[in-house]
Amino acid sequence: MENSFAITTTFIAYLIMMLAIGVIAYKRTSSSSDYFLGGRSLGPWPSALSAGASDMSGWLLLGLPGYAYAAGIEAFWLAGGLLVGTWANWLINAKRLRTYSITTDSLTLPEFLSRRFSDNSKMIQTISAFFILLFFLFYTSSGLVAGGKLFETVFGLDYTTAVIIGTVCVVSYTLFGGFLAVSWTDLVQGLLMAAALLIVPIAAMQGGLGQLSSDLAAINPELLTLWNDTKGEPLSAIAIISLAAWGLGYFGQPHILARFKASRSNKDLDTARRIAVVWSGISMAGAMLVGLVGLVYVTNGSLGEVADGEKIFMLLVNAMFHPVIAGILLAAILAAIMSTADSQLLVSSSALAEDFYKQVFKKDASPEEVVKVGRVAVILISLVALFLAMTPDSSVLGLVSYAWAGFGAAFGPAVVLSLYWDKMNRNGALAGIIVGGVTIVVWKQLTGGWFDVYEIVPGMIFSTLAIVVVSKMTGEPEESVLAQHQVFKKNLTEFD
Repeated sequence: MENSFAITTTFIAYLIMMLAIGVIAYKRTSSSSDYFLGGRSLGPWPSALSAGASDMSGWLLLGLPGYAYAAGIEAFWLAGGLLVGTWANWLINAKRLRTYSITTDSLTLPEFLSRRFSDNSKMIQTISAFFILLFFLFYTSSGLVAGGKLFETVFGLDYTTAVIIGTVCVVSYTLFGGFLAVSWTDLVQGLLMAAALLIVPIAAMQGGLGQLSSDLAAINPELLTLWNDTKGEPLSAIAIISLAAWGLGYFGQPHILARFKASRSNKDLDTARRIAVVWSGISMAGAMLVGLVGLVYVTNGSLGEVADGEKIFMLLVNAMFHPVIAGILLAAILAAIMSTADSQLLVSSSALAEDFYKQVFKKDASPEEVVKVGRVAVILISLVALFLAMTPDSSVLGLVSYAWAGFGAAFGPAVVLSLYWDKMNRNGALAGIIVGGVTIVVWKQLTGGWFDVYEIVPGMIFSTLAIVVVSKMTGEPEESVLAQHQVFKKNLTEFD
């Protein structure tokens, strides 16, 4: 009873702090630019940690430790691919996307792509918004599943009740504070996540990495190999490509790309990139260690039976720490969940408000009206995601993988080529977005042979081919588009 009270008190204090940040941000939010991009005022630390925290989500403290718990060092292929992808995304996209979004005066990703190619039909904006809503429903529901597992494990709540409580926590401050609330809370949450992922495995390891290796080798030597699975069978090319290819997804994630656009200067993005890469490396190494150490504890009987490997972080914390400390460390999971789900809800609401409502239904809507519609959209989208999250057996990693691939394929090639290739035109962009998104949906249903490769790989290949082929077949971009690209290149030099 005392343990439960201490942990509950810690959780409530954490939530009050996050809500206080939301209230402060609410007072600074008056326009759609403020609500969706924080007035482009983020410094390097909030830019980097907000991008990282919103990227990793509950996956970092549940999905990755659970995968390492089940597969051992094989998880390095996944973590390594993500680390390289993080670095490449900041290096390739950050400055150019921020500069081009200012050049085109665009807030959302669909709006940027539409204005980049002077798409008067608004087809790019509408179809992009559709894919954002589709894939974010799965992505947001993964966060709600993680929240359900957290409250279910820590407080012994019924899963359905636990998911509803987690949803209310996330929606409450996203609804009011918008992008500033999301980014400021992400800064706090990112630091808490990294600290928790360092403290828990270090405290749990007895005898350091050498002893951990010996313990794992005694359990199963294959846990320590990069090239074999736990049964001793060689990893196939399909398996390795599928794991490493997760890094490709970064180029098309709207909630991460939004941090680039919201930075206060291009110069800050260099510092932010270094912070983001270091944070990601530390956090993923810690997450893998949590899974490996947890496996040792389960094997020697210290934790008992574990039916769901994605709960290993929570079980380790409960077993090892004083309730007050455990409450703080478990709040890191809530931080991870909230930091991503809030960003996803915000991007989804911007798609509904800016890219559907304002473009299709009421072109003369005022900024205040768009913000109100965005807030209503947060509630509606969260309710649909809540419905999808109601299955207790849902895998956080499984839900994330589908949405991650969807965004990577639908938007990754379109964004990168739009920033670098001046011969890309409106038809090519539209073809790339549609082909990439549809490939993910179709490929997911296929099995056997190369159809078992992670769907982001064919999705990005086919999307890139569609952009290049269609752009070349349908002629040069309009003069206004070429002229705008020249202005962008001039601004890129000046902003640097």
